[in-house]
Amino acid sequence: MRNFILGTDWWTDCDDAIALRMLARAHKAGEIDLKGIVINACLDCSVQSVEGFLNTEGVGNIPLGIDREATDFGGNPPYQRMLSAYAEKYRSNDDAEDGVRLYRMLLVQSSEPLEIIEIGYLNTVAALLESGADDISDKTGMELVKEKVKKLWVMAGKWDEENGKENNFCRNSRSRIAGEKFLRLCPVPITLLGWEVGSTVLTAADLEKDDVLSKVISFYNSPNGRMSWDPMVVLMAFDGDEAKAGYNVKTGTASLNSETGENTFTEDPNGLHRYVIKARPDEYYRDRINELIK
Repeated sequence: MRNFILGTDWWTDCDDAIALRMLARAHKAGEIDLKGIVINACLDCSVQSVEGFLNTEGVGNIPLGIDREATDFGGNPPYQRMLSAYAEKYRSNDDAEDGVRLYRMLLVQSSEPLEIIEIGYLNTVAALLESGADDISDKTGMELVKEKVKKLWVMAGKWDEENGKENNFCRNSRSRIAGEKFLRLCPVPITLLGWEVGSTVLTAADLEKDDVLSKVISFYNSPNGRMSWDPMVVLMAFDGDEAKAGYNVKTGTASLNSETGENTFTEDPNGLHRYVIKARPDEYYRDRINELIK
């Protein structure tokens, strides 16, 4: 069985919820083991909201961590308080583990290789890479990632143009600095799915009206479905192979300008980074995702 940790901003957009349903259902079915979820954008009810959603999916026992300092992303998240009503275990963000500590705990505890799916900002995973020895382990974050993490599947960047700019990398100074560190420091392979890949694939348009996920989509005012950046990353991670998932790839080294938020890519057959290009029509990805979230 493949083991995953999810990083999510769980903020204003609703494609995170579509992605989490895919993961929750696969976890509940015993197809994957979702070891934990790290929230990397902090609203005052973030933890309750995620737990509430997990409870509606029947998997409310998944450990949660949060970056409590990541409060500066702006926006007015429209569905978080609605989902918080379903929370049982967590009453505030303080009830959850610190995000970096949860990453370190999960990595130390795992006897099998892990994969990280990151569909939010990169501040917490970058902080993991910079973390030093502590009461959890005498190894640094870099050492733990290199030892325990097989691959990272990441929604970030805009790769169809030179010096592209995309929200998860360039939202603010926190995300720009973290993105630059993550790309520079991460010692294991990273596959990046850019803005251009998911922007034309709309999913979750035909859910039953009493479905909690349908309510989330409605709160976001997307009755015709939502652009599917995050679900497409999860779908690709499920397949575990970019070509099998329906993509061509460019291999090399990605980098980010921490001042401007512009991403660049240098092709190199020996590079640790890849970004994907759709090899199939939008309907292929849409239909596969919709089937998994019904």
